[in-house]
Amino acid sequence: MKKALITGITGQTGSYLAKLLLGKNYVVYGIKRRTSTINNSTSRLEELINFKKFYNKKLFLFYADLNDYYSLKNIIDKTSPDEIYNLAAQSHVQISFELAEYTTKVNSIGVLNLLNIIKDKKKKIKFYQASTSEMFGNQNKVPLTENSIMDPASPYGASKLFAYHLVKNYRESYNIFASNGILFNHESPLRGENFVTRKITIGLSRIYYGLNRILELGNLDSKRDWGHARDYAFAIWKILQLKKPVDIIICSGKNYSVRDFLKECFKYLKIKIKFSGKKLNEKIYDKNNKLWVKVNKKYIRPKDIDNLIGSAAFAKKIIGWKNKTSFKSLVKEMMDYDLNKTKIEKNNKN
Repeated sequence: MKKALITGITGQTGSYLAKLLLGKNYVVYGIKRRTSTINNSTSRLEELINFKKFYNKKLFLFYADLNDYYSLKNIIDKTSPDEIYNLAAQSHVQISFELAEYTTKVNSIGVLNLLNIIKDKKKKIKFYQASTSEMFGNQNKVPLTENSIMDPASPYGASKLFAYHLVKNYRESYNIFASNGILFNHESPLRGENFVTRKITIGLSRIYYGLNRILELGNLDSKRDWGHARDYAFAIWKILQLKKPVDIIICSGKNYSVRDFLKECFKYLKIKIKFSGKKLNEKIYDKNNKLWVKVNKKYIRPKDIDNLIGSAAFAKKIIGWKNKTSFKSLVKEMMDYDLNKTKIEKNNKN
């Protein structure tokens, strides 16, 4: 029976990965910070606790911090995992501009701590590092591949690029099994509420049920390669089942703008809309001239990536993986979830 340790197990992808590994008869150890508590913004930890009720002999949660070397070492010594999946991070791009030092410590030094612990262990441990498409920054040549230039446009992207190179350096210097999964945007109903897709599905649901008035957003023309976190969790697991470590892009190979995401959400709600104004003055109205969405400059990043789209050709070749969930299905699943959640909240208030 394999044993896996997941940092960031209370996050969106960590939750899907834990469920996947438990279904494959793994013993799963999860690391969470003491600030990871059950609250109104996410049900992920609550869902994990529900997993624990069914897998109480296979799922164990520990408190630790990526910046605390000895807390990490104690847990790894105690659990002796076969695989370590490092999904913990400060992963919000906008917040990384505001908390650049903290972002760097968690996303870079935390990875260094894990690599040093693995390096010194006698037992061979397979290591997965959650890298990101944000490392590429703005590139003219798309789709992006594993050989594309990396020029990050945010402290988040820069911190992840540092960690990406640490993984490669330790792999080559110490002959450890360490792989980078370069994941493009992956969403789901478990996505954090401060990420744009979830902000949209929650915001529109609350306006639909009369709990909010207006949704404010940033750049509507920013394009991203969006997939489902459940599909991407499967790819993450596949990467560590290889005989040799490798760095692989995981993506859908298609991109859509924030504007496209909004259109798909309104189509789901069967609401006809019209766009008015340009750039910072842009607004979205329905056919009755009710204002639903407007752009607010405070949500415009100091430096943004205009267009992200990747190629999953290498992933298909090496691990036999391709994206399964369509953009339309992803939006529907997220809208279903947040509409139902908002409806329950409204009924409880009445």
